[in-house]
Amino acid sequence: MASRELDVQRVLVVGSGVMGSGIAQVAARAGYRTELFDVAPGAAQRARERIAESLGRAVEKGRCIASERDEALARLSVAADLDAAAASADLIIEAAPEDLQLKKDLFARLSRVARPEAILASNTSSLPITALASATRHPGRVIGLHFFNPVPAMKLLEIVQGERTDGMVVTACRAIGARLGKEVVVVRDAPGFATSRLGIAMALEAIRMLEEGVASAEEIDRAIELGYGHPMGPLKLTDQVGLEVRLAIAEHLHSELGERFRPPQLLRRMVRAGKLGKKSGEGFYKY
Repeated sequence: MASRELDVQRVLVVGSGVMGSGIAQVAARAGYRTELFDVAPGAAQRARERIAESLGRAVEKGRCIASERDEALARLSVAADLDAAAASADLIIEAAPEDLQLKKDLFARLSRVARPEAILASNTSSLPITALASATRHPGRVIGLHFFNPVPAMKLLEIVQGERTDGMVVTACRAIGARLGKEVVVVRDAPGFATSRLGIAMALEAIRMLEEGVASAEEIDRAIELGYGHPMGPLKLTDQVGLEVRLAIAEHLHSELGERFRPPQLLRRMVRAGKLGKKSGEGFYKY
């Protein structure tokens, strides 16, 4: 690894879904030259338009001024070619679907074209950073940067240190997190890290309670919101995240940590029926 730490100025976000577009928005707002890439034709451009709308709403609500919105949008562009964009980036943040082989293939590609000193980060919520790093030429530069939805509003950034992640990269990502306006926790590369492991445990138990008829979805959520001060109950949050995402995380943790993370049959049935939460119009609630 290079002896001096890279001065991060250019950020590439790979994947323009809800998480990727949110990450791109906060990066551009924080002053980074930001590019957004998606393999689906037109997806990154549509995401940029959503970001413009989001920043417009922030201006209306007094969360930023019009000049800040305009400057952020001027720093945000759509990348037409992944390899070219990766070659000029100081920090690459992958926000692709939660599929280990897909992510490993992507990291292998990025590693071939990125500069050796570039930081390669994954927004994965549960997949092993060490396994992603094993596909790269410079595993010490690979780290997890786990953001939370909605990215512009949520204060936490979970930094995941893989077995071979260099300490200087962790230090650099702490500084990046601060510049993005996030509070940072650093965890080691264990199954589910800290947040996903705790969050999925509560969500799965809430789904089991609903399945057993203990209470309605609304009452289970209200119990947690009012009794424990959570801003959103576990079933409503699962709708926000996506039931298929929760199922994928639960299956991964079940394979790694055992029976306590076995997905409830209700969750499996709902995913098979296309009830994925807010994105599909119906999950534990209707939208």
